[in-house]
Amino acid sequence: QVQLVESGGGLVQAGGSLRLSCAASRRPFSTYVGWFRQAPGKEREFVATITWSGGSTYYTDSVKGRFTISVDNAKRTVYLQMNSLKPEDTAVYYCAATDYTGSIHAKEKRTYGYWGQGTQVTVSS
Repeated sequence: QVQLVESGGGLVQAGGSLRLSCAASRRPFSTYVGWFRQAPGKEREFVATITWSGGSTYYTDSVKGRFTISVDNAKRTVYLQMNSLKPEDTAVYYCAATDYTGSIHAKEKRTYGYWGQGTQVTVSS
């Protein structure tokens, strides 16, 4: 069983930056590792994902140009650099991993079978 542990959340003013980290407990077995978020009263939604090789990345439209996902295989860690944060980015952010090897379903929550416990990101206006 692989554990995913997120860190780096916190409170930041609008326009500020945060970097989230997701550490895997052992050598990654999965193809994709990504980030989802869930705001109060809303469904969990896709944010970004990356292959452990770093060769493929996908983002939801609302974060393109502001967020960057990256991977450090030596540290078994995936990062989400979040810049120009907006109040609507406020949510619990979850790291997730999957063995899925295609691309069509890489942005879908149901594709991911491994989840972290989440880290809170709050952006004040």
